[in-house]
Amino acid sequence: MRRVVITGQGTINALGHDVPTTLAAMREGKCGIGPLDLRDVDRLSVKIGAQVTGYDPEALFNRQQIAFYDRFTQFTLIAAHQALDHSGLVFGGEAATRAGVVLGTAGGGVNTWDENYRTVYEEGKNRVHPFVVPKLMNNAAASHVSMEWNLKGPSFSVATACASSNHAMGLAFQLIRGRACDVMVTGGSEAMLSFGGVKAWEGLRVMSKDACRPFSANRNGMVQGEGAAVFVFEEYDHAKRRGAEILAEVVGFAMTSDAADIVMPSKQGAGRAISGALKDARLNPEDICYINAHGTGTAANDKVECAAVADVFGHHADDLMISSTKSMHGHLIGGTGAVELLACIMALRDGVIAPTIGYEEPDPECALDVVPNEAREAKVDAVLSNAFAFGGLNAVLALKAAP
Repeated sequence: MRRVVITGQGTINALGHDVPTTLAAMREGKCGIGPLDLRDVDRLSVKIGAQVTGYDPEALFNRQQIAFYDRFTQFTLIAAHQALDHSGLVFGGEAATRAGVVLGTAGGGVNTWDENYRTVYEEGKNRVHPFVVPKLMNNAAASHVSMEWNLKGPSFSVATACASSNHAMGLAFQLIRGRACDVMVTGGSEAMLSFGGVKAWEGLRVMSKDACRPFSANRNGMVQGEGAAVFVFEEYDHAKRRGAEILAEVVGFAMTSDAADIVMPSKQGAGRAISGALKDARLNPEDICYINAHGTGTAANDKVECAAVADVFGHHADDLMISSTKSMHGHLIGGTGAVELLACIMALRDGVIAPTIGYEEPDPECALDVVPNEAREAKVDAVLSNAFAFGGLNAVLALKAAP
């Protein structure tokens, strides 16, 4: 069976515009959540989010590109440039046909939808820009990445709400392991922080108005973020032959469906995904040192996730470190698993466990080591990254330290 390693990574999110800045913020327990800077923010009940600040698209893209690139596509291309530059790969000839892209996003071009609904309904105009459809479609980011880097293998997008990135990266892993490709550019992005995007989420009544406090007894909901993270997944021998720097090894993946409720999570469905990832990776529960939790800061998610971990890991659950970095970078919905994978790689490479910040009060139903408020140093050989989405869709990745 072919092995799959990670040879490039890139990001832009509320904690930083690149990987080093983001990891430094995670180590320091910085919070990227703050007041939203949006049109009509005064009409919102929720006025906080983890926005990408200090970002000027016109400094990075020309007018023609901006006409085609929604904000989520812009974020994807920025992160992809970093990841591919990091990897050192160039795609031509047969190499191009053996490389593809699979990315996760839940909303796609939400900013484009929002802007053009205003144009038609609020401003009363009868015509929109001719590029609206190619700008808002969910596969726009994947398509532009494939065109930018000449990736002629499988290229598509995955939309499974909050599990989109993990599903995308898991499928990329399987495509390489199954010999369909040698290299996959993968990850996810999201940019839902527009008036319409936030207003829709307000209706669910799962949003906090002040902070994201996963696993803390006084938590009161999730906080949305935006941004992207992109990785280069590569077949191990292919990477070794060219002398690539290997960041980590992807060793397992599992996905399950609760088949139960459109919004309420299931302990059984989450547990089967965790167990499946361990089985696929040929790891024992005792081999796992750290879990990057889904950890949204909602009571339902946090309690169900902790119960699933306790069931799968038994007595070893007491020895696990499990943290939610959403407390810092917010919940990027379809892009969140990709940003969280950065924390997993940091744990494996640097021995630094990103904390769960905002933790104030112990919850007896979340009685695990949630690495509260401060990063921790620890030797880590194997990790899991959890994603549990609305619709009961679960996706869990297993990684090991670089071989």
